[in-house]
Amino acid sequence: MAKPKKTPRPKAQTPKGFRDYFGAEVTQRAEMLRKIAGVYHRYGFDALESSGVETVEALGKFLPDVDRPNEGVFAWQEDADLEKPGDWLALRYDLTAPLARVYAQHQNDLPKPYRRYAMGPVWRNEKPGPGRFRQFYQCDADTVGASSVAADAEICAMLADCLEEVGIERGDYVVRVNNRKVLNGVMEVAGLSGDDKEAERGIVLRAIDKLDRLGVEGVRALLGEGRKDESGDFTHGAGLADAQADVVMGFMQAKRETGAETVGRLRELVADSKIGSEGVEELETIADLLGAGGYGPDRIEIDPSVVRGLGYYTGPVFEAELTFEIKDDKGRTRNFGSVAGGGRYDDLVKRFTGQEVPATGVSIGVDRLLAALDAKGRLDKTADGPVVVTVMDKARMADYQSMVAELRQAGIRAEVYLGNPKSFGNQLKYADNRGSPVAVIAGEDEFANKKVQIKDLILGAEIAENATLEEWQARENQYEVNRADLVTEVAKIIQRQA
Repeated sequence: MAKPKKTPRPKAQTPKGFRDYFGAEVTQRAEMLRKIAGVYHRYGFDALESSGVETVEALGKFLPDVDRPNEGVFAWQEDADLEKPGDWLALRYDLTAPLARVYAQHQNDLPKPYRRYAMGPVWRNEKPGPGRFRQFYQCDADTVGASSVAADAEICAMLADCLEEVGIERGDYVVRVNNRKVLNGVMEVAGLSGDDKEAERGIVLRAIDKLDRLGVEGVRALLGEGRKDESGDFTHGAGLADAQADVVMGFMQAKRETGAETVGRLRELVADSKIGSEGVEELETIADLLGAGGYGPDRIEIDPSVVRGLGYYTGPVFEAELTFEIKDDKGRTRNFGSVAGGGRYDDLVKRFTGQEVPATGVSIGVDRLLAALDAKGRLDKTADGPVVVTVMDKARMADYQSMVAELRQAGIRAEVYLGNPKSFGNQLKYADNRGSPVAVIAGEDEFANKKVQIKDLILGAEIAENATLEEWQARENQYEVNRADLVTEVAKIIQRQA
């Protein structure tokens, strides 16, 4: 009789395009979210937490990677194997499409305009690459129900404030602003308007949005027959004639020395288009409003190359780009690139209500921002480790737990060593690995005399690394204190190191 086959063990590995986050990484992200939320709150926005799963119908099909499975979303059908299967559901690909559903569903209970911010993970079934994951955090703020472009200007100003709040210095970023209406005017001039040209317009939008990654030649190829990338994959182009491509490229290269000159050039390009001229006027108004608030071109500028890849934008669009240089995986120098973007989407809520509801918002890529701060050396990587109370006598575990309780009640992060206490050296090694500032030591003699030993681990590390033998002998990093003074002495060390 054949032996039954053993079930193979599952591989302990993250799925392709995903990753795990540990300790300091999670803490750093939480701190960044706290700072951004503080700016949003200061601007008068309220928090919202919506479902991570939506119906595919509610999400809509707005992702740029339509050639991916399920057009770029992670989707499944409820009860697919039954005679009457259920709805198609999907993980949200951003935080804006769910907001449109929430507003349409609860609009009678919400203030108008409704100003909300939201934070959380989103999922996209995109082709992963270096620094590009299928799950990532976004941090959004949106105003729903305000038709004035003053709302767009406010979002841009708030985005600039957020970047500076988290540690991106002025001069290391620029918020670039454009208007989809201007681009629509360019499409009209280039002969790409009308329902029968929707597919070509989509390809053009995605091509322009990749300018910073592909360069002028790469975009030009996508406007024509298509482009083959370094891996050999071929992306079909929009198939535009040379004259049509010239119009689009002229729009992308319309940026001039000043905002006023750029607006003037755009006005020339769309002079024969009503919608395009309307977009130019809106850009002019946004620039004036931002200037009045002190947000000049050193922080926010007009840039025609910004189009944003998502298909639901209808008016002003904006993108925050970090301008400093970094080394990529191959050692090549390049600009860090985009970390946030957004725009106006007046038709998104209309999908549910049948009535146009003006809306505008921004989304900040938190993981990208963290990577940027890391690249600039502005990310505090020092671990805020716990005080470790070592175990010298297992029979006195209740006493060790009492020490920890006192430290915690004083607001000090602390833990009792819960591994095998047989090797005291391993306990100290554990404390070092945890980034602990202090180890507390108490054995039979200490308990008998109502004392504890305090070992300053940070000072010990400094002595070991920098001090001479004489300095090492003169600077003792372990000393005895009264048991009653434990909390006070530990607090002194932590405050000194802060």
